Amino acid sequence: MSEAIILHGGSVVHATTTEVADVLVVDGRISEVGASLRVPPGVRHVDARGCWVGPGFVDLHAHLREPGNEAAETIASGARAAAVGGYSAIVAMPNTEPALDNPVLVRYVLDQGSLAVVDVAVAGAITKNRAGEHLAPLGEMAALGVRLFTDDGNGVQDAAVMRRALTYARPLGVRLAQHCEEASLTLGGVMNEGVVSSRLGLSGRPALAEELMVLRDIELVRLTGCPVHFLHLSTPRAIALVLEARSQGLPVTCEVAPHHFTLDETACETFDPTFKVHPPLRNVSDVAGVRAAMRRGDVDAVATDHAPHAHETKDLAFDEAPAGMLGLEHAASLTLEALGAGDTNPLLFFQLLSRGPAAIAQLRASDERPRHTAHGGDVQAGEDANLVVFDPAATRVVNRHHLAGRSINTPYHGRTIQGETRALVVAGTLVVENGELQ
Repeated sequence: MSEAIILHGGSVVHATTTEVADVLVVDGRISEVGASLRVPPGVRHVDARGCWVGPGFVDLHAHLREPGNEAAETIASGARAAAVGGYSAIVAMPNTEPALDNPVLVRYVLDQGSLAVVDVAVAGAITKNRAGEHLAPLGEMAALGVRLFTDDGNGVQDAAVMRRALTYARPLGVRLAQHCEEASLTLGGVMNEGVVSSRLGLSGRPALAEELMVLRDIELVRLTGCPVHFLHLSTPRAIALVLEARSQGLPVTCEVAPHHFTLDETACETFDPTFKVHPPLRNVSDVAGVRAAMRRGDVDAVATDHAPHAHETKDLAFDEAPAGMLGLEHAASLTLEALGAGDTNPLLFFQLLSRGPAAIAQLRASDERPRHTAHGGDVQAGEDANLVVFDPAATRVVNRHHLAGRSINTPYHGRTIQGETRALVVAGTLVVENGELQ
């Protein structure tokens, strides 16, 4: 149930400006924004001094594992992890067991998500069982409000199938999202192909595999006119391809994941399967290039690629363990680090973590959302109250044993990070206060 809340004295981050102000929330919406607001009785106070107050973060790329692998994560536990990380909305990926490739399963996740502490949207599969052969019923899932479709975990390998999907999807007003790896080049590979993989005796996954699929799908977008979002790009060249296509007027966007701009391939030297991820951790120059692209504003969104695994499944030999690592609880802090910590522009910070992702996922269209609430908007009167209070000066040490989700496969255990979610308001309800779930 929504309540009356005042966020007091924070630096309010609008789309193009910032101001020190109070933000009053009443009945699920922002009522007033201004200095020294007169507070009606019964209002809940949140001290936002020294913090940034902006639209709640939006994650385009969360693996919630339900249905089928609830030992690793559930919709409810993933939503709790998201809330601790400052996210007011997350998009559930379809590589569940069974895959989210039909309206019945999509409805199930939406129903479960409606009970969660944050807003849960759904990405439907492009092809049946994510097998890359036959199109899933995109229209039926779109009718339920699905606006993003992907076979994530797999790239759609057959160009003809991808072309048909784009042609079918365009009049639906939806966007396809692609996991970019050309499978013929990555078969058997477990880490980045290069000097380090050769020294370790591990099979590699070359950067070219990612870049070729980005290039192919850009040309398919040019042919069909359907928007495409490129998931977790890991090389500067892949990002540059998207940027060039966008400059030509093509409807393409891209995201980067925290592990690709904070970790490099040398982390795999320990043979710790926590650091196994697809696309793989790249070389040092790639990491620096991705960070530089973020700072220039060439990237549309930061997405976590939150991929929990039960301990017994991840605790295998490096080449046998599943790929993926946790992301929701620490992504904002890692983004702050990549943008320069004390020198970070809060406008760019919220563009990458909230406004950009919300636009891509079409979470601004409040009349089509299950909770009838919009995300990623301006902090102004009349907007839905999905707000985060983020302290950019706070520091903390990551402890994998003190996480809100069900799994512990974070690659940042023991790392000191800067920035913390002090409070989170979702649909007018305070769900995090003083860094703790309510």
